[in-house]
Amino acid sequence: MDIKRLIPFTKKPPLVSVIRLQGAIGATRPGASGLSDAALAPLIERAFRRGRPVAVALIINSPGGSPVQSSLIASRIRRLSAETGIKTHAFVEDIAASGGYWLACAADDIWADSTSVVGSVGVISAGFGLAGLIERHGVERRVHTAGGSKSFLDPFRPEKPEDVERLHRLLEPMHLAFKTWITARRGLRLSSGRDLFTGDVWTGADAVDLGLIDGIGHMVPKLKSLYGDKVRLVAYDQRRPWLRRFGMQAMTEGAIGAALDLAEERALWARYGL
Repeated sequence: MDIKRLIPFTKKPPLVSVIRLQGAIGATRPGASGLSDAALAPLIERAFRRGRPVAVALIINSPGGSPVQSSLIASRIRRLSAETGIKTHAFVEDIAASGGYWLACAADDIWADSTSVVGSVGVISAGFGLAGLIERHGVERRVHTAGGSKSFLDPFRPEKPEDVERLHRLLEPMHLAFKTWITARRGLRLSSGRDLFTGDVWTGADAVDLGLIDGIGHMVPKLKSLYGDKVRLVAYDQRRPWLRRFGMQAMTEGAIGAALDLAEERALWARYGL
């Protein structure tokens, strides 16, 4: 036991709060995994305000997800950092892509492994076309709407050019908001000789050259180099529901919904070979 920590008025080693941001980003259902602003809000608040930390470290391992939730979480981190005057560092593990990179840019600096995957500054909408499948099985699709645009990109009906055009009108402003955030946060650190907003990804070493991250480094040695060998790290992680720890989530919220959530998250990871 460190006796000095129990004696009042003695100088304590610096403290860094550590927040793990792992998984797909989206407005999750109660008990589901993933990252959402509602679930993370109290955790982020405590990390910035409890124990007088000298800094907050974000451990990021996310393939992305909802642009809105990414924006809400990142904005909350920036707001608390500004209110408290506490610097924020991001450390990328396997991947910080799309919304994951959006979160990383909430930090004042970004560090990654040389083999981490970084980037994917773009917006994607993906689905399936099942019109031919249901016809082969003698299934008739019946849709009745009040308003011509209510049946939009129905996967059980042939794709319409006007629906695709409408989808692009939704995606482009999202992409613009993403680019504006990255440009504002990274500023002159970004390479001016290459288009970094195509949705492409890079490994950590290349990301340094492009200005997407600040260097190659792992959390513990980097924080020790910044705040001394005696720096204290206090983790703030999301708590998983009790039954979920034992693989029993389906019993509590429905097997189909849980399976769809898992399939969607796995598809996000698989997009980057993980």
